Amino acid sequence: MLIPSVQFAADQRAFPTFNLVRLLSSVFEPTQGKSFCVLIDLPDLAEAKDFAFLENTKRQVQQRAHLHFYEGLKQGGLAALGGTKVDMFAYEPTGGSNLDMPDRCVDMQGNERSLERNVYPNYDIILCISTFSATAPLTAFAKKYGFRGATLHGLNDVILNTGLAVDYNDVSRDAEKLRLSMTRADWVEIDFVVHGGEEMTVRLELDGQEAQKSHGLCRGETPDIANLPAGEVYFVPTGAEGCFPLKYEDGTLGKLTVTGGRIIKSELIEGKQSTIDEHNHKLKDDPMTGVLGELGFGTQVLPVSGADIQDEKVLGTCHLATGRDDHLGGHITPELFKRRANATHDDILFAPHKTPNFDIKQTRMSRNGKVEVLIEHFQPMKYLTDALA
Repeated sequence: MLIPSVQFAADQRAFPTFNLVRLLSSVFEPTQGKSFCVLIDLPDLAEAKDFAFLENTKRQVQQRAHLHFYEGLKQGGLAALGGTKVDMFAYEPTGGSNLDMPDRCVDMQGNERSLERNVYPNYDIILCISTFSATAPLTAFAKKYGFRGATLHGLNDVILNTGLAVDYNDVSRDAEKLRLSMTRADWVEIDFVVHGGEEMTVRLELDGQEAQKSHGLCRGETPDIANLPAGEVYFVPTGAEGCFPLKYEDGTLGKLTVTGGRIIKSELIEGKQSTIDEHNHKLKDDPMTGVLGELGFGTQVLPVSGADIQDEKVLGTCHLATGRDDHLGGHITPELFKRRANATHDDILFAPHKTPNFDIKQTRMSRNGKVEVLIEHFQPMKYLTDALA
């Protein structure tokens, strides 16, 4: 298997054309006799009436949801899948990754509805195409009401034409190959070099747990939610120690200190001290916001999309996440936070396009009494490429 450079993956691989029927039939088999629903989020629910949001240039994610999924199902997709109906609803944005979803929603005629009374119990397959990820809350509702579904937040054209155009049978097979090569690891260490020379290492304790995979398949009748695009092997750390760099949204670069599995402080490397101060205040005010709830590794060869939902699935990248992890099999639930508004699941992606001011010198794993090198300089090493062969 040829593994192209992460940075040039877009130039070295041709992708098939996006095909809604192929995607949904492979992800949700069986689809015969199933009802479908498309959920979007809108800051102003009045824009749902008569699809008024289609005229707002700021609603590109929602417009793609309408064109490629809702209309795609109405205009032949539903018949090809053997589905019974498709409807569309809108709810107000949650304001953060994996925060609780509101119950109030509206249909496309502008009528007020309830997600728990009118949506979750009445549809077999729910597709949530939104601004913020809804994987955690929707997974809980799926188990409660018995539906299957997928979350596709931040959908853009690159994702549509690459990460959602691939064959998810292949994605699932590759994810399982890498999962088997990493499962029951004792620990993972990541070495960073900040441009300027400072080096840091963070160690994630895994205690021999079974690795999990996000592979895109949500088949059968078991209630579950797929996160698309998929292609990831992940763990829920049992502890963590050390330091790692974080690039904040405003470009500020901080050095984070981790102890007892939790980020306890941030120190300024470059940028705005006020950004660091704000983070430190949040860590002190609600310590659960600093808990490391996930360690993930990408398994696909994909181009950079500019959205973490796809870019964290790229082979050669890895990511950590803070906050709630109950949807991953962890114990961190919204009730443990001082404020439910803080109960996000926030990915911290390490990738060359995302974090150009620092490099991953090496990522290594201890497993079966051996230390295996997984990644160097954002490239998968022989242990991973051999597992994929």
